[in-house]
Order: sequence, then structure tokens, then C-alpha cells
Amino acid sequence: MNKKKMIRLTALVGVATATGVVAEANQAHAATTTTTETTNQTTNASVESTQAAVDAAQSAFDTAQTSVDNAQANVTSASNNVTSASATLSSAIANKEVATSENIASATSAVSSQAVVVASASQTVSEQAGVVSAAASVQASAQAEATSATSALSAAEAALTIDQSTAANNLSAAESAASSASAAVSSDQAAVDNAQAAVASAQAIVDAVAEAQSSDVINMSAAYITALKNYLANPSSANAAALQEVAKGADYVKELQQKFKSDASLDVVVDPSDPTVQEALSVYAVNLINHLRNQYGLTTAFGASAKVNVAALDFVKNYYDDENWNIFGTTGSDGQGHNKNGLNAYADQLGTSIAEDAGSGLTTWVNGKATMATTTLHNLLYAVYSDIATMLFDDGGTNNWSHAQSIFEDGTILGTDGFNNVYLGVAFDKYGYAHYELYNATEGNQLGNNAYSLDVQTAAQTLLTNAQATLASAKASLQRMTTNLMVAKAAVVAAQDQLAALENSSASDSAAVTAARTQLESAKTSYQTALATYQQKEAALEKANDELANVQASLEAAQATLATAKAKLAELEETVANLTNADQLLAAAQAAYEQAVANLTVATGNLEAAQVDLAKAEAQLALAEEAVEQAKARAEIATQVDQQLNGSNANDRQSAGQDATSLKTNGRALTAMVATASAANPKRGADQGRLPQTGADNQEASAMALVGLGMLGMATGLYGYKKKKLTK
Repeated sequence: MNKKKMIRLTALVGVATATGVVAEANQAHAATTTTTETTNQTTNASVESTQAAVDAAQSAFDTAQTSVDNAQANVTSASNNVTSASATLSSAIANKEVATSENIASATSAVSSQAVVVASASQTVSEQAGVVSAAASVQASAQAEATSATSALSAAEAALTIDQSTAANNLSAAESAASSASAAVSSDQAAVDNAQAAVASAQAIVDAVAEAQSSDVINMSAAYITALKNYLANPSSANAAALQEVAKGADYVKELQQKFKSDASLDVVVDPSDPTVQEALSVYAVNLINHLRNQYGLTTAFGASAKVNVAALDFVKNYYDDENWNIFGTTGSDGQGHNKNGLNAYADQLGTSIAEDAGSGLTTWVNGKATMATTTLHNLLYAVYSDIATMLFDDGGTNNWSHAQSIFEDGTILGTDGFNNVYLGVAFDKYGYAHYELYNATEGNQLGNNAYSLDVQTAAQTLLTNAQATLASAKASLQRMTTNLMVAKAAVVAAQDQLAALENSSASDSAAVTAARTQLESAKTSYQTALATYQQKEAALEKANDELANVQASLEAAQATLATAKAKLAELEETVANLTNADQLLAAAQAAYEQAVANLTVATGNLEAAQVDLAKAEAQLALAEEAVEQAKARAEIATQVDQQLNGSNANDRQSAGQDATSLKTNGRALTAMVATASAANPKRGADQGRLPQTGADNQEASAMALVGLGMLGMATGLYGYKKKKLTK
């Protein structure tokens, strides 16, 4: 029975009389009992159903809440990104505002000034390293002398107790030691001689290179610079002819070559592949080129390092000497040219860009033949100077000024990208030709690590300091060996005397006793002398250790100063980069800011949508919770009705009649009682049979009918509510 039908039935019964209630009480009770049992089952099922709806609504609410939390986190993150991007944009705008040509020039000047500070600090480190090296040599010498003194002391202690057999053994050992010491002295004397020659050579290099660097410069005229820039920008035949005219060709090269200062101190025979000589040559060449680049208006400079020089030697050996590759040939026109396959292979091996220039080097052209000149420092420096001058002013024809282009291009060389940090290595092949290898140094290939100082005097002085330290060490070693030789010779004499004395002891007991006493006294004296020497050498060693520690501390302090200066230089270089790239930095910051704002807008929209879903889920949860409370209330009422009906005694009809009579006196309760009891009246016909039926509508009708009966123990408000419903 649906709710509408249930309300109408209640109304019909509500206006009936109580006649026959007592007579029909038993029948009504039985029918009502069946109805309440069915209603209890229905209401309990309704509670479970509505509780499941609450659980589902709660799960939907939790899911919506999680979505809101995630959306809120995304909004917070996007907001933070906008704040960060805004700060970056403000910084970029401020940087753009100060990126004037004057400020860029000022920052560039500061970089140059700081570079001087770094060079000075680097020089200090180099000088202090030389001091440490010298102190280490002194310490090593003191250590060796202390060790020698310890050995002498041990020998003296052993000599206090000696017999004829021991004396013979000592003589043999002493003679062997004397022989070894003599050989060591000869070897160390040769080392000293070599070291002295190295010092002389280094001193010559120091004086000669410093003098040559200060006097051997190549200056370009303003007209030449203009013509060269025009040609490199547009290598037309007209611009090439104009450049050739201004450059003056071979005549001007001869004029420059005549300006090369010849000094007797340069006429020292050297090996071009010696690291010391190679460093001097590469620094000399780089300084000549950087001077030219500065005149040309370039701010980037070439560098030089030991690693690049080693790479240059390795390349020339593998791809020219070992392959018998004669770049110029015997006449200058029959050569094989550059080994391009070798250049490509070596570039792949090092993982960097390589370019190569080459010059006549140590050769002079005589009757169409190339002959090797005497390899002196003068020849090498002149070769470098002459080659660079020729590349500038006599480089037309088939070369098309490519050598000049390699010197003055910035970022590319001969149309090849990847030359942003150029380091120059100098090497000579077995034919005497000079090779100038240009490498792009990166953090990956580390070719620029431990770069040479381009301060010629500092670099040359470092070479001299190292050579002097080597000489000092060799002299100290010679001194030690000489001392050891003297000790060894004395030991031989002593052992021979001791052995002879012991051998002659059988001639006379008195003589033997006297000799033994003399030997004992001599041994005691030797022991005391050795002990004093040992103590003296130990003190000298301790002093040398202290001095070494002090100079090492000074070196560390100088290194710290250098690191600070380099950090400041890097900071200034970064400032120049920021000012120079202000437009690009501003554009990137603007784009990042706009993207961050767009991301925030999307995140905010997602949050608002999630909040709407959360509100819907919250409303659904509230409705489900209200429904379950109503279902519980209906179940409680059904339980109370069942308890009241089951509490009546079916056999006590008199009591039932009394109850009916009592109910009759209570207008509101009587109506509810009659409404319920009428469900058992056979005169109701079809309506009577609907109350106990199953099904959604019928269950609800039965429950609502029992609610009316439940008014016996309830307040009157619910009945009034039903009456209001009835009147509609």
C-alpha cells in the first residue's frame, strides 16, 4: 500500500465508533502481531539500507576532500612559483635597467683589474712553491745526514766489542761500502754537473725570453685593421686586393723580421720538445697573438697550458712524424699540406674542436731545399715571431688570409664552431716545421687546467726556481755521498789496523794487551765522536722539519689568497655576462613569470571545481545521515508497538475490553487504536488485506499504520502532524 492510500485508510477508521472493539480484540491482536513482525523486519532493512547510503556518501565526501586538499597544495605550489618567478623577473628588469654600455664597460674593466690581481696572486703562489721546494730539499738533506750519522753511531757501538773474525768481516764490508760510496759520488757529481747546466740554461731562458717578449711585438696599422675586418666580413676579391695593398706583402714581413732582437744569451742549444722550452715558446706565441687581438678590438684572449703542449707534441708525433707526413715538402710547394684526417681523428679522440696553423719553423729555404738550422733558443723564438708575422702580412694567394682569420676570429675558427676558449700548443715536427695547434678547452677535456701564467717573467722565473731547486738537491746528495765516502774510507783503514793488530797479538802477550787497550780506547773515542755527530744531525733535522712546516703554511696561505682572487674574478665575469645578456635574461624571466601565472590560474580553477564537488558530497552525506536517523526512529516506534501488543494477554478479554473502554475516554489515543484495530475488520474488504502484504509500498503502509497505533505511548504532536497531512 502506498503512503497516499495509507493516509486515506487511517482517515476512514479515525471517524468510526468503538463499537465491537472489545468483541474483536482477539482477532485484531492476532492480525496486528503479524503486521508488527513484518514491519520490524521492514524497518530494520530500511535502517541497513540507509546506513549503506551514508557509508557511500561518506566515502564520496572523503574522496572529494582529498581532491580539494591536492588542489589546494597545487595552488600553493603554483603561487610560490609565481612569487619566485616575479622575483626573478624583477631582478632581470633591474639588471636590464643597469645594462648600459657604460656599466658594461665598467664591469669589463673591473674584470681586467681583477685578472691582474689573480695574476699577482698566482705569481706569489709560484714563488712560494719554489721556496717550499728548496726547504724540502734542505729537509731531505738533513734527513739523509741524520740517517748517515745513525749508521755511523751503530758502527762505532759495534766497534767497542770486536774480535779478529769480526774485524775481517768489517774490513770486507767497509771495502764494499767504500766502493759503493765512490760510485755514488761519481754518479752524484754527474747529476750536479747536469743540474748546473740546467740552471745555466734556465737562467738563459729567463733572461732571453723576458727580454724578447718585451721587445718583440707586432703592431698593426689602423688601415690594416680596417682592411682586414672588411675582408673577413666580406671576402670579396676587391676586399682581398685592398687588404693585400695595405699589408705590404713580403716586404713588410722582412721589415718586421729585421726588428727581431738578436741576443747572445739566446744562443743556447735547447730541445724544442723539452717541457721547459715548450712552455716558453707557447707563452711567447700566445702573448704575441693576444697583443694583436687586443689591437683588433677583441676582449677574449688565447691561453697556454702544459696539457695543451703535450697534446700538440702527441698529435705532431702520431700524424706527421710517424706517418712521414711532410707538410711543406722540400721546396715549399711539393708538400702534403695539413693532415686533415689526422686532425679529425685527434679531435674525436679528445672530444673537442681543433684547428692548425703551420710555419716554416726551423728551416731556411736555400736553392729550393729545406735544411735544418741549429736548434737554439734564438732559432725557436725567431721561428715563432717570423711565422706569426708571415701569417698576418704575407698570407694572400691560395691561403686567402686563413691564418689571419684563425688569429682574429672569436667563437669560430675558419667557419668551424666550438672555439669559445682557445688554448695554443706549439710543437716542431722532425722536418723542422712549426705547428700551432688551436684547441677549445672545456671542463670535459680539461685542456685548460693548470694554465701557464702569461706573465713571461713569472713563468721564466718559475723555471729557474725549479732548476735551482734541482741543483740544490743534487749538491746536497753529492755532499752526503762525499761524507759517506770519507766515512767508508776511514772505516776501511780502521778495520785494516784492527785486523793487523789482532793478527800480531800472538807475538807478544804484552804487545797484544797494549794493542787491545789502544783499540778499546780508540773505539771509545770513535763512539763519542759518532754520538756527538748523531746528536748534531738530529737537531739539524728537527730544525729543517720546522722550517719546512713554516714555508708550507705560507704556501697554503698564498693558495687561499689566490682562490679568493679567482672567486672574485669569476663573480665579476658573471656580472659582465649578466649585463651583456640582459635582454635574453629578461625575456626568459618574463616567459617564466607568464607561465607561472598561467599555471596558477589553472590550479585555482581546479581548486574551485574540487570545492564544488566537495560541497555536493557534503550535502549528499547530510541527506543520507538524516535518512538513517529517520529509519532508526521508525524502527524504534515499531519496536515499542510490538512490545505493547505482545504484552497483552490473549485470554484476558475482560482486560482488553477495559483497555478499549479506557481508550475511548482518551480522544486522541482512541483514534489511533481504532485505526490500527480496523486492519482486522473483515468488512474492510480489499483494504483490509493490504496491510500485512510485503513489498516497498505495502511495507511502508504497514509501518505507517503501526505508527498510528504507537501513539498510545507517544506524545500528541505526531498525531497532530498526521491530522494536518490528512486535511490536505
